[in-house]
Amino acid sequence: MPSTTDRPGGSEDPFAVAEALQSVVRDTEAVPVAGDPEPETRDTVVVDEEMLGRRETVRVPGQRRPPERTRGAPLPVAVAFATLWAALLTYLPVAAVLGLARTLEGAGGLAGAAHAGAAAWLLGHGVPIGTSIGSLGLAPLLLTVLVLWRLQRAGLHVTRAIGARRSGSTGSALLVALCVAAAYALVGGVTAQLTDGRGTAVSTARAASDFLLLGLIGALLGSLRGTDAVTTLARRVPVALRHGVRTGLVAAFLMVGAGAAVGGLSVALGGSDATKIISAYHTGVAGQAGITLISISYAANAAIWATAYLLGPGFALGAGTIVRITEFSVGDLPTLPLLAGLPNGPVGGAGTLLLALPVIAGAVAGWGLTQRLRYGRAHAWGPGRGSGADGPQPPWSLLIGAGLLAGPVAGLLLAALAWCSGGPVGDGRLAQIGPAAGSVCVVATIVAAISVVGGAAAARTLSHQRRPKSRK
Repeated sequence: MPSTTDRPGGSEDPFAVAEALQSVVRDTEAVPVAGDPEPETRDTVVVDEEMLGRRETVRVPGQRRPPERTRGAPLPVAVAFATLWAALLTYLPVAAVLGLARTLEGAGGLAGAAHAGAAAWLLGHGVPIGTSIGSLGLAPLLLTVLVLWRLQRAGLHVTRAIGARRSGSTGSALLVALCVAAAYALVGGVTAQLTDGRGTAVSTARAASDFLLLGLIGALLGSLRGTDAVTTLARRVPVALRHGVRTGLVAAFLMVGAGAAVGGLSVALGGSDATKIISAYHTGVAGQAGITLISISYAANAAIWATAYLLGPGFALGAGTIVRITEFSVGDLPTLPLLAGLPNGPVGGAGTLLLALPVIAGAVAGWGLTQRLRYGRAHAWGPGRGSGADGPQPPWSLLIGAGLLAGPVAGLLLAALAWCSGGPVGDGRLAQIGPAAGSVCVVATIVAAISVVGGAAAARTLSHQRRPKSRK
């Protein structure tokens, strides 16, 4: 007799429902039975999906399986692989760019490109390179950012490989960061040993220490993210300090963004001069592409210099030179496309309006502080879908305290960036390049503290309390 798995008589038995759901339309197939001359046939069962859709969903209890234990990779193996991979991914682009730029001198060959790439790669880590014209210490910060990003990914990958992902363990995060930093310092020392000589002088101890510091910073960011230990640490920090640090970082990066926008606009307006500088090298397409990429690698430095320009202290392009909004004194400069965006002199009264850009950036960060306290982290810039009714207005003590703390945070970060963006280019007149970190720190602290408090106060004063809509 044909069998059916549909529930008999409208039964509400959950197991009957499960059997009915499993009986989807199937083709009739022959099932061999022992002892029968002919196989027994099973009829097709048609389930009324419309009827089942009108009935309440039934959850069928399933058999629980024990959680599978994931065995992580050995820590030394994971650290070695992730660190070497990060080093390789940051070195190869540098060697390729330097290989293109070397066509300017008519020098080719893989050995020369590899040696020049290693020297530039060390320079991107802040390691000074001794050359025939003196010490070269102006690090391309765009390469430094790439290095930190790959080290952060290395720390994250090692955390996942050893099975510490989302464990919340601060100890595991520190262990991963220290191991990656130690391995990266070893890579830096070996690279310095291989690069030293043949026209370049490199200190192995300096290379190992710089690689250790960058490896620790980058890998710690990745391991804290991978283990979620940063959330555990943030909960132990006072509320005002936590919001002050976050707002100070936002204000600093907004100011750097304003500097990058102004610097990029200046280079774009001086595009014809940049084109003339590139064509003056009289190289082929490969050489011109290499010179352009080298200039782009210093774009982050130029953005920080432009930020110092907007804040007021300005920057130097050689000993005894200064570039400010109200003062401009430079001598002969190297013919680099990036320098085509320099102003022709002090700006007038209308140009002093540029000083308002860092203030606006800090005010935006302060506005975001108030909005984040009212609507939550997911709606930092205003109410959105899912934000619901407004929370209570943040107390003035929290806004002012966090805003004042944001000032030193932004000042210290911008001072560190200003210090990293400068350096010597030989022992001659270009031995002093970049902004003065101390002046940038003082001015940025004052500007950020005042503008953040002002923006937070304006957001609290001008905002209107939203109420949940009442049902009719």
